Amino acid sequence: MIKKISLAFCALLLTYFGIAQEVEFTEYDLDNGLHVILHQDNSAPVVSVGVMYHVGAKDEEPGRSGFAHFFEHLLFEGTENIERGKWFHIVSSHGGQNNANTTQDRTYYYETFPSNNLELGLWMESERMYHPVIGQKGVDTQREVVKEEKRSRMDNAPYGKIAYGGAVEPSLFKKHPYKSTVIGSMEDLDAAKLEEFEAFFDKYYVPNNAVLVVTGDINKSETKALIEKYFGPIERGEDVARVDVKEDPVDGPIEVTEYDNNIQIPLKMYAYRTPAVKEHDTYVLNMISTLLTSGKSSRMHKRMVEEDKTALQVLAFNRSEEDYGTYIIGALPMGETPLEVISETMDEEIEKLKNELISEKEYEKLQNTLESSFVDRNDNQEGIAHSLASYYTLYGGQTDLINKELEIYKKITREEIKEVANKYLNKNERVELDYLPGSDEEN
Repeated sequence: MIKKISLAFCALLLTYFGIAQEVEFTEYDLDNGLHVILHQDNSAPVVSVGVMYHVGAKDEEPGRSGFAHFFEHLLFEGTENIERGKWFHIVSSHGGQNNANTTQDRTYYYETFPSNNLELGLWMESERMYHPVIGQKGVDTQREVVKEEKRSRMDNAPYGKIAYGGAVEPSLFKKHPYKSTVIGSMEDLDAAKLEEFEAFFDKYYVPNNAVLVVTGDINKSETKALIEKYFGPIERGEDVARVDVKEDPVDGPIEVTEYDNNIQIPLKMYAYRTPAVKEHDTYVLNMISTLLTSGKSSRMHKRMVEEDKTALQVLAFNRSEEDYGTYIIGALPMGETPLEVISETMDEEIEKLKNELISEKEYEKLQNTLESSFVDRNDNQEGIAHSLASYYTLYGGQTDLINKELEIYKKITREEIKEVANKYLNKNERVELDYLPGSDEEN
């Protein structure tokens, strides 16, 4: 009898031995079009099995929003060979953990196990792709689960529309499906028929629309044989047509006011439409975000929170997607500070970026922070698997970015930071949001 190894113990071993700086991997295609990426690291007895499907909220039909996220839940219901409601029990009882997540562009499922359960992980993911049970009982159950998630994370959560979309996106995107939220409309899910869910699965959950990543304590030749055994028999599907919608330039500034009954402190925010995740300028915008609000020594935090004491909290981030990005800059005012003061200060900081080169000291700190963030994202097998799947799926097959991305950041100059700020952070190309306590009815 093989003793089960605690996943927590495996994680400790993995942390102890560390991850090599260079991530070596092998990638190939099965005859049915499934792309496979293998990363072997035998330093600790842990494996991660992930499958990323190239389908997200942007692929949904009008009037049927929320399907991609719904399937993130529905496909844990069970399969022809996994009893309904037993998925999580099987994983945990074998020392593993699992999860899934959905974005506008893709849906990702993964399990992490002690390495003696690699075959179990591969079998379970092949079952999800090959033999899922999509029935009315499961659909009805997961509808209620998704409704509760929407209530808890968006409707009744402070700043829910900021965290999960819906506050500025409809103003930034007039044509592209990014104007809608990932969680979608509960009315659309209620109206959908069982055959529509079945058709969505048949269209998108096919091997030629997916990438399988296996990382950790594996033997490549044995793993390839297991992959062929479990995934090889699955039939190829029809080729998936990608969304191809071009937006007109933003004609702004566009002023938007949103109300939230769950907050007491308002938020002033600017939102800009930015390029796709794989574009070079996106890396520069990530650096600008880090410069503005990452840590207590960042520009906006130091000035607005510590020196002027006009802001309770500041934020700046580039929410980059496969087709476009959304760049956010904002702050929560301290006390009775008017939102106009917050606006003026943020504009001053943006203009400073556009007119002056950042200092050498700031530049060096930026590089160190970004390197640390990159290492943190890839310091375990789950992180490596997710990165490999994302680079392949969303960056046009550029899997090797896992080894090249840091070099891209290192080559970005101070002059480029200034140029990109001037290119995208303009008043006439943004949404200006006042996110206020209360409700539309009250105001």
